[in-house]
Amino acid sequence: MVSVTTDTYLSRLEETLPRVLDRMGTALSAAGRAPDSVKLVAVTKGHPLEAVEAALSMGLTDLGENRVEELERKVGDLGDASATWHLIGHVQGRKARLAIDLADLIHSVDSVRLGERISRMAVEDGGAVSVLAQVNTSGEMSKSGLPVAEAVEGVQALAELPGLRVEGLMTMAPFVDDESVLSKAFASLRKVSEEVRSLTDQVGPELSMGMTNDMEIAIREGSTMVRIGTALFGER
Repeated sequence: MVSVTTDTYLSRLEETLPRVLDRMGTALSAAGRAPDSVKLVAVTKGHPLEAVEAALSMGLTDLGENRVEELERKVGDLGDASATWHLIGHVQGRKARLAIDLADLIHSVDSVRLGERISRMAVEDGGAVSVLAQVNTSGEMSKSGLPVAEAVEGVQALAELPGLRVEGLMTMAPFVDDESVLSKAFASLRKVSEEVRSLTDQVGPELSMGMTNDMEIAIREGSTMVRIGTALFGER
């Protein structure tokens, strides 16, 4: 196996980060949105610690990990204060405790049951956990999340749980090239957000949607966070 150093990742980011920021800026301008209205979450999942070190050196402090175990290793090596840590992958109930101890924002609360488990732990700790409610806007069986038809009710239920701060919603679009399919998935999340926020003030405005292949469409449909890995760090 070829070892990839921090300098290798730094050199890569010096080329890729300006391109990603340019794509974001162009999409924001085309949508008539403010330049700073979308946060870039650099997804370091599947990459070694050297990628995280390079990202931090380049000023990327919002970092996304998919697996609790990998997040644990990287936070253990670098410290929880080194970055704002985003947990973007599925959280198994038995790993909820570790997830809330490590992540600054959990993007993937995909059921009321998981929310209830996190809520109980937060109450025991006497604190609050920031989360996003995951909605399955594509309808794909392979994806987790609240079904669109039940999402408004489900998000409201999550927002009422003690110890949870529901900062907004998250979705994963299908991995396809059809722009109309992608637009529909992202617009669906925005509509759920608009409806639920008209009913309660306990749900925040964040919309975590858009990755390397579809960030422009997500930004056009209202994304406030894009989760970018491959375009920054290369293939895993």
